Amino acid sequence: MHSILIYFFVMINTLPLINFTKQSTLSDWNVVNDGVMGGRSQGEFYINQEGHATFTGFVSLENSGGFTSVRHRFQTLKTNTYDKINIRLKGDGNRYQFRTKTFQSDRHAYITYFETTGEWQTIEISLHAMYPTFRGQKINLPNFAGEQMEEIAFLIANKKAQNFRLEIDSIELQ
Repeated sequence: MHSILIYFFVMINTLPLINFTKQSTLSDWNVVNDGVMGGRSQGEFYINQEGHATFTGFVSLENSGGFTSVRHRFQTLKTNTYDKINIRLKGDGNRYQFRTKTFQSDRHAYITYFETTGEWQTIEISLHAMYPTFRGQKINLPNFAGEQMEEIAFLIANKKAQNFRLEIDSIELQ
């Protein structure tokens, strides 16, 4: 009986945000490259043959560049009953940044970094540990309050020219 109650509690406190499949549409996802500032990095985002979202490309440092990102905007999602976000992904050994915004119109984002291993892994991110930045600089605001979000994003900007590949299977709040 006790284990049934624990399982029930876990199921209630988990909210799947995205579970990519071969039929997934990416119409609400947008790649933003450093070309917005004159850079030459190139990223693309697509569903691969296995049904995973794939963010891949090349980061260039030419013309003061150095980043590429993919973002997903959505209707306001109340997140005050969740403490973390879990992302099942397979990286290439590079470091990436996960980002969220409380409001799409915010100039700043709340970020955290994660390392990939080249194998499938589940990244667990504490929402309240995400800190505010604007154009790569930490700003003097409190960490993410966790009340709501309207955007999530992945970014690569490791201050070096590099190829990258990040496959994403699922994203959930817990």
